[in-house]
Amino acid sequence: MPKTVRNPQQERSIDKKNRIITAGYELFSENGYYNTNTVQIAKRAGVSTGIVYGYFRDKKDILREVTSLYMAKVTKPILQLFDELCAPFDVRGFVAEIVELVIAAHRENAGIHEALHALTHTDSEISAQFISLEDELTLNIAGRLSRLNVIKKDAKEKVHFAMDMLQSFAHEYIYDHHDYIDYDRMKKLVTDSIIALIDVD
Repeated sequence: MPKTVRNPQQERSIDKKNRIITAGYELFSENGYYNTNTVQIAKRAGVSTGIVYGYFRDKKDILREVTSLYMAKVTKPILQLFDELCAPFDVRGFVAEIVELVIAAHRENAGIHEALHALTHTDSEISAQFISLEDELTLNIAGRLSRLNVIKKDAKEKVHFAMDMLQSFAHEYIYDHHDYIDYDRMKKLVTDSIIALIDVD
């Protein structure tokens, strides 16, 4: 029989659950998922292990919440920028701002990003969460740019390709960092490529 967990309603209980999620986020970032246990999470959150199991069935349950929190952190600033977008607008300035936001998101969440993306190779549920996020972002952004008449055809394909380019560049910029690459120049090339992509019809 599946274990019953509480869904907190009172502010104090909600705060405890959020502290547990935050502790999981921090510890998975620092040590990775497999090197973290619920005792460590409870200690970091300032609660007993029993409290942890009152709100979560197991460590995997915490991981699901941590993954959702990570996704919200990295996508909210970008989606907000698109929500506020009105035509006409400065395409180059807007794309440059998106590039900076993606870099910042990777920099500020580097540890958890590495931990979660490592799990996508072995955990089908986490992999599915990331694919679902990609789908949501692609459809949301492509729809917005189509309605603004910024992209007249192949919007979903162009947006998805641009997202792949941004993701690849952010990984290179934050994690790999080769000495022989001029990253300011590469950033300009990425920006130019995205502008050319959405401007070509």
